[in-house]
Amino acid sequence: MPIRSPIRAALALLFLCLPLSAAAQGNEVSPATRLVRAEADVRAVDRALDLRIDDDARGALRERIIAARVAATAATADLAEQLALVDARLAGLGPAGSAEAADLRAQRQRLSRQHMLLDSSVKRGRLVGVEAQQLADELDQSVAERFSQTITARSPSPVLPGFWVAVVDALPRDLRRTESYLANGLDAIARSRERLWPAVLGLFAALAIGFPVRAAALQLGQRFLIEDAPGHRVRRSAAAIWRVLIGTLIPFLAIAVLMAGLRWARLLPASWEAAADALTVATTYACFASAVTGALLMRKQPSWRVAPIADDVAVELRPYSWLLAVTAFVSYMLEALNGAIGTSPAAQSATHVAEIILHLALLAGALLAVGRLRANRAEEAATAPTRAGLGAVALFAWLLALATLAALLVGFLGFALFVMQLIGWSVVLAAATYLLMAAVDDLAVTIFARDSALGRAMSRGLGLRGAVIDQFGVLLSGVVRLTLAILALGLFFVPFGAGSGISTLTARLVLLAQGVQVGGISVSPGAIVRGIAVLFIGLTLVRAFRRWLEDKYLPATDLDGSARNSVGLVARYVGVALAVIWALASLGIGVERIALLLSALSVGIGFGLQAITSNFVSGLILLAERPIKIGDWIRVGTDEGDVKRISVRSTEIALPDHSTLIVPNSELITKSVLNKTLAGPLGRIQVQFSVPLDADADRVSTIVGETFAAEVDVLDDPAPKVFIDSIVDGRIFFNCFAHVASPRVAYATRSAVLTILLRRFRRENIDIGTMPQRMELIDHKERPD
Repeated sequence: MPIRSPIRAALALLFLCLPLSAAAQGNEVSPATRLVRAEADVRAVDRALDLRIDDDARGALRERIIAARVAATAATADLAEQLALVDARLAGLGPAGSAEAADLRAQRQRLSRQHMLLDSSVKRGRLVGVEAQQLADELDQSVAERFSQTITARSPSPVLPGFWVAVVDALPRDLRRTESYLANGLDAIARSRERLWPAVLGLFAALAIGFPVRAAALQLGQRFLIEDAPGHRVRRSAAAIWRVLIGTLIPFLAIAVLMAGLRWARLLPASWEAAADALTVATTYACFASAVTGALLMRKQPSWRVAPIADDVAVELRPYSWLLAVTAFVSYMLEALNGAIGTSPAAQSATHVAEIILHLALLAGALLAVGRLRANRAEEAATAPTRAGLGAVALFAWLLALATLAALLVGFLGFALFVMQLIGWSVVLAAATYLLMAAVDDLAVTIFARDSALGRAMSRGLGLRGAVIDQFGVLLSGVVRLTLAILALGLFFVPFGAGSGISTLTARLVLLAQGVQVGGISVSPGAIVRGIAVLFIGLTLVRAFRRWLEDKYLPATDLDGSARNSVGLVARYVGVALAVIWALASLGIGVERIALLLSALSVGIGFGLQAITSNFVSGLILLAERPIKIGDWIRVGTDEGDVKRISVRSTEIALPDHSTLIVPNSELITKSVLNKTLAGPLGRIQVQFSVPLDADADRVSTIVGETFAAEVDVLDDPAPKVFIDSIVDGRIFFNCFAHVASPRVAYATRSAVLTILLRRFRRENIDIGTMPQRMELIDHKERPD
């Protein structure tokens, strides 16, 4: 019945962290041998399907065929690599000629034979993989059909007398079968009564493991977490995971020791082996269910609780988690005993009815408890409950309970039992997945944090910013949690009839790790991780090279700061491009494929990205020809300021009002730009005014010259000049020039000169008039006529 699938899936979830060593064991054998073995397994499974098989044999066949497909796929991949090497060696020999040397001809013939053998083996391997997949699909379809028949089968309703009449009629035979089953076992035990000490030793060892060892392990783990674990979040989630591991593995070890003692004492008859195995599995699953729900609720240690659950909710729901474990144990053991004893269909239906009623009572009690808690909280807050999501889940659970009750009354016992078991399995799986996700998130964001020891080491060793390290931790947590969610979703659908064994899950993971072929390129998680690692290494090397280039090499050259910036930017973009190409090559994407992709994107680039492309090309022209450099004072339209940064897309200009003007590079190439410091860094100030015709022109020129000489920002070379521009309308017009070290100080210097001139002319009683003023920046080599 469906209860076995969730229990096996729970064991798969528990041991999922164990290494997948089965895939690596075949690497010691040659690919051809592995392919032959895989083909033999496929043929054996194909022959077995011609016979009548039970559910256990069908599961074993499915696991075998999936393992054969994994082996065939891996062997085919290895043979394909060998074929590629042989083809490369043949291509290196060149075309065959009539005058070819004998040794080259022999080598070509040997390589040609190897090519034919490998090519046929690769084709055969692919065919074996296809056949294995077809057989696996056939097994899946048969399992799904049997499962569909189970849940759609209808028996007499348990509320009708006919149902119980059949149970009563079959009761004598069922009792005789039960007595025979017990008698056979007891007779075997009686014959082996002289060796009781192994069983007693196993019993005491199981009790010691189950109680004092378990308590000591819990205390030891909690003490270690309190003293040595980093951070409250890691301690909290690690404590929950430790409780689950101890609460599951310790009982499993105890029951395994007990069974080993009974087998050693020969007190476990062969007819009871199936029941003993069922007892081990049922005990382990029940303890796992109790441990995982208890770790989620943390009734006695609310400060260590991972989930945001109130204390009263945890106290109220904890007994139901124990009842869930007991219900799962009883249901599994009833199914196992029915199979071992061989009870009648009527008796099996009666046990199914009891299981369904037990599950329904447990579900109804839990829902009523949750509803009572929500109602109390609503009365305390004098408002309706605010968590609509919890109310929707509760409503859906009530609907499932009503549907199960209706199916039970109508007679669809298989469907009703499946729904109840699926609800219980969903609770356990959701609790385990939540704890694992919380542990992964806490561990990732704690280890990869800017304040952690690893974060500080990465920041010092790799030069990474703290925000980058924090982002990596969050992204790593998201990827791992997504992977856990996908695995949990796959385990959730296990009871629907898919492969339920641990080896089946392992084989599926190995198939996923081998990847899929997309356009001749193998896309797999390993290849993606390898590509990301190569890209990270490449970008790290580029960063180190840029640091050496900018801090060591370029300062030793005669290049100015702008030229160094241009070289650094070009080196950066070339390095990033090489790192990306390297990463793509590690994924199996060659340069020819990259060129094909770029040619396919050229049309889109030409139409949709032409502005970006134009700015990029213009940025390269600016960096190469350098008509504008960092530190230049330029005017673009009506704005002028200092060039602060030149990238391949845009140029940043710092304006006098402390704002930044971002200009696309294409504007600087295609339009007129005034660069006032291209030929030299000097700036020029111009002062224009007029005096009456009867004023002493020589005295005025002397005053202007003395004023220029007294101003510290006015340069002596080029020397200031004072000119009489014209005599118009009874006034003498002067036009005066002086130079400063930078156009950035020209405005302030001109203001200071005008202030002094006004003061001197007022003191000399010289009446002045103004002319339209302007300020120019000229080359220091320019001289006025």
